[in-house]
Amino acid sequence: MSDTRRPNRGPSAAAENRAALIAAARDVFAGSGYDAPLSAIARAAGVGQGSLYRHFPDRVSLALAVFEEGVSALEALAAEPGATLDDVLALMTEQTITSTAFIDMVSVSPADPRMIEVRDRVAGLLDDLLGRARRAGAVRADLTADDLVMAVGMLAGVLRRTPAPARRHAAERVWRLLRHGIHTPARP
Repeated sequence: MSDTRRPNRGPSAAAENRAALIAAARDVFAGSGYDAPLSAIARAAGVGQGSLYRHFPDRVSLALAVFEEGVSALEALAAEPGATLDDVLALMTEQTITSTAFIDMVSVSPADPRMIEVRDRVAGLLDDLLGRARRAGAVRADLTADDLVMAVGMLAGVLRRTPAPARRHAAERVWRLLRHGIHTPARP
């Protein structure tokens, strides 16, 4: 096995190493899930594990850095005038198709308060959109943000076992089934 690590350039390479670790983690999490070995991420970034742990003392710290962009994109979309629950769920679906690890991170019951904060951010924006959708009569009155997070978690479970090329089609099928439980029944 060849050593792909870059020569140690000391503190001057800190920002570059951090960026490389985040990019590598995004790829490794996308391919292998949230529980992927951190050593694989360090290797993919071309840095030693010591560098990884200097920047990210634990898996949660690294995952938060990787997925902050995704959560921010969800928040930005939800804040747009006219944004709908379906718009945000579509973006969450795209993020899930790309990386089931993001949903693994926010849909499980994490013990780490930092994970709970991210999950609460996602649930909060869904809750706001749910209120609008309820007032418009577009969703069931008893539907909660936790229900939606669970639904996206179920989607992630299906996509995790689906080869990447077939994920989009599988996601469409899952949402067709789930929409019957989310939306209000059509009136005869």
